[in-house]
Amino acid sequence: MDQAKGLRQIARTSAMQRRERNGASNGNSYPRVIAVTSGKGGVGKTNIVGNLAVAMTRLGKRVVIIDTDVGLANIDIVFNLRHKYNIRHLISGEKTLSQVMVTTNHGIGILPGGSGFADLTHFSEGEKLTLLSEFEAFSDMADIILLDTGAGISSNVLYFNASADQCLVVATTEPTSITDAYALMKVMSQNYGIKYFKLVVNMAENRTGAKKVYGSLSNALDKFLKNVVLEYCGHVPFDPALQKAVRNRSILLDMVKNSPAADAISDLAKNLLNDDRTNQNQGNLTFFMNRVFEAAQ
Repeated sequence: MDQAKGLRQIARTSAMQRRERNGASNGNSYPRVIAVTSGKGGVGKTNIVGNLAVAMTRLGKRVVIIDTDVGLANIDIVFNLRHKYNIRHLISGEKTLSQVMVTTNHGIGILPGGSGFADLTHFSEGEKLTLLSEFEAFSDMADIILLDTGAGISSNVLYFNASADQCLVVATTEPTSITDAYALMKVMSQNYGIKYFKLVVNMAENRTGAKKVYGSLSNALDKFLKNVVLEYCGHVPFDPALQKAVRNRSILLDMVKNSPAADAISDLAKNLLNDDRTNQNQGNLTFFMNRVFEAAQ
């Protein structure tokens, strides 16, 4: 049995075992995986991830964040957490998921990233099997998994984006951010067949400016790419309270009860949770990681 067939067989077996444990027959109990990504760095993606996680937790969801950024992993900074281990220790088999995972006071689980996170094409079969085994544990601890990806079109960013159930693209009104967001969606569409994206415009002065960003991207996609759908999910306005939270290494939704940015992120969380349209329809987290590895081949 070759490596790809072996990984698929493990995924099927793990899915069957999980359904038997849960007594489920509809296959709909696995966590939804949402990739939060951007074409350009510095657009506030990680802060959106952190606050989205808190908002979803307040809506009764169990949330896990996986920091897949390479070299610039910083979701722990947003929550002002300290950790000894990261995803590299999980991949190598040095530590288990329970040893690597850290938990916020909101009950959000975080799998920290690290500079040692190699390109997925370099993983050995043993490392892949380790990840497949460990990731299955997420099926029992989360309703939503948020992937905080790196920016740009590097291989790891594309692998995780292409394998997620939903892909939320974060952009700003800056021309370079818009151009890079288009480039990201173009590559994902042409190379991985992803046809459905969501957009949130961060640090926008007003709704009009945010809608212009959406219009520009939507028009470009309609003109140059076939059958690619971009859904506008709103904007997060520039908010001094959010800037203060960033400086204090705090979560905005913890600092203030109501602010323009906090309200917008809460609305975004509801939007994502209420939308059942996904790019994938598999059966568990083992299938998710199997998709990631297949994309890397």
